[in-house]
Order: sequence, then structure tokens, then C-alpha cells
Amino acid sequence: MNNHDDAFSHLHTIRDLIRWGASRMNAAELHFGHGTDNAIDEAAALVLHALHLPPDLHTEYLQSHLTFTEKQMVLDLLERRIVERRPAAYLTHRAWFMGLPFYVDERVLIPRSPLAELIERHFSPWLAESRTIGDILDLGTGSGCIGIACAYAFPDARVDLADISAEALEVAQRNVVEHELEDQIEVIQSDLFSALKGRRYDLIISNPPYVGLEEWENLPTEYQHEPRLGLVAGVEGLDVVMKILRQAADYLNRDGLLIVEVGNAQYALCEALPDVPFTWLEFEHGGQGVFLLNAAQLQRL
Repeated sequence: MNNHDDAFSHLHTIRDLIRWGASRMNAAELHFGHGTDNAIDEAAALVLHALHLPPDLHTEYLQSHLTFTEKQMVLDLLERRIVERRPAAYLTHRAWFMGLPFYVDERVLIPRSPLAELIERHFSPWLAESRTIGDILDLGTGSGCIGIACAYAFPDARVDLADISAEALEVAQRNVVEHELEDQIEVIQSDLFSALKGRRYDLIISNPPYVGLEEWENLPTEYQHEPRLGLVAGVEGLDVVMKILRQAADYLNRDGLLIVEVGNAQYALCEALPDVPFTWLEFEHGGQGVFLLNAAQLQRL
């Protein structure tokens, strides 16, 4: 792909470049799992980003012809995706969660959690519509996307974003500022609950590290660009969630809820804790491995 002469001669429109980019990605056997699930959508996202065009560009513009300079920018970006096997969101520094844009880079995981669906429907039916939510904690916040989405869903709530990584919190703070939510959200460096003494929440929501060591070693190259701290949690992937389960009751209000995504570690967790009455949530738009426990259930652990 170092020589673009052929591409410059035969590719003229936005549509041409999307098709060509998708073909090259498929030929390179890239992995898609950081915002898109196929080569065409990924190529479209990269092409439109390189051209400073919106992701929902009307299809009639796809026949637009590009200048030499525009082709060069597009081809260079597509080449980086293929050669570096770096997730597209790290190349564009833009990811989407619950329809909201977020800045991302290699200091944080790329948002892709099914929790967006729960937040969008205000955690119904688990939270009654009449219930007032005063305080929310996004534990292990990373980019801040979950907590920021919660702030949109519950505009009267106070939201804390907590993470052990100072670097991740720099990204989270940037997103808080970009969404103009500084008055509603506090960003806190904390090893799980260590810096949250005395605080109590109506809702604690977390997408913690839950990948086992062997699983992580066998992930596609794209995942190796993400911070290991945000992915790996011991041999079985349970180290962090076990700590959350042991401590969460002390930080929940009496009728508070804990919602945690554990992905494929769901099965190891159920085997390790067969007597815990996990409620495993279902999703209309795909996703699994998210459990719910209330404060009373956690007190009995």
C-alpha cells in the first residue's frame, strides 16, 4: 500500500474510496469490534473523518469527486488502520456512546458497552420512573462515557467519575468539559472506593476490567493498543469485580443499585459465587454479561 498511484488513477469519489478501503481491510483480515462490526462501516467512518464530513452524511454526497490532497489524506488514514492495526477510534480520536461523541486515545478503552441501552431507557424497569436519583458513581470510568451519559439521562443527579488511572481521568475530564457538565460531574482519582469514603450513591454503575490473562493474550492485535489496566483482571478476569462486590454495600443508599458489566467472565463469576442472586440483564441491541444487585442483596454477601 505504499504506492498510491493506482488508487489515485482509479478512485475518484467518496463512494469509491469507501469501497476500496473496505476491500483492503477485508483482505488484511482486520478485526472490527471498537465501534463498528464490518469493513464497510469502518472504512466509511475513516473516509468521512479524513474529509471533515459528518458520519451521517447524506448518500447523495457519496458521489462527490475528491481533490488530490483529499485523496492523499484518506489513503494515508486507511493505510494506518491496515498497517498499524490500530482501532479506528484511536486514529480519529472520536467514539460514540449512547449517540454522544467522546474524545478517546490510547489512555482509555474505546466505548462499546451495552450499558448505553440501559442508560438510554433510564434503567427501566429496575428504577421506577417516580424515583429521584440524587447521586451516581461511574466506577472505573475510563473515558467518562458511562457517567456522562448518566448525567444526560438524569440531569438533576450528581455524578462522580472514579478511576485509578490519572491518565484516563485526563481524558474523562476533557470529555466532561466538552459536554459542558463541570457543574454536575466530579472527576476523582480512586483505586475503586479508596478515595470515596463517606459518599453514598443511589446507583453505582461499572464496566471494570474483566478479561482473563489467557484470553487477553489471545485477543486480536487491535485490543493490544488499549490500556491493559482497563482490560485484564487476573487469571479468571474476576479480581476487580470481586473487590467491588465486597465493598459496594458500604457506598450504596438503602435502596441503591449496583450494575456491573463482566462480559464473558459471567460464567466464571457464577461458578465462583453460586449462591449470589445475580440478576442478569437482557439487551435488545446485543450484549450480555451485565448483572444487577440491590443494596440489601449486597449486605448479605
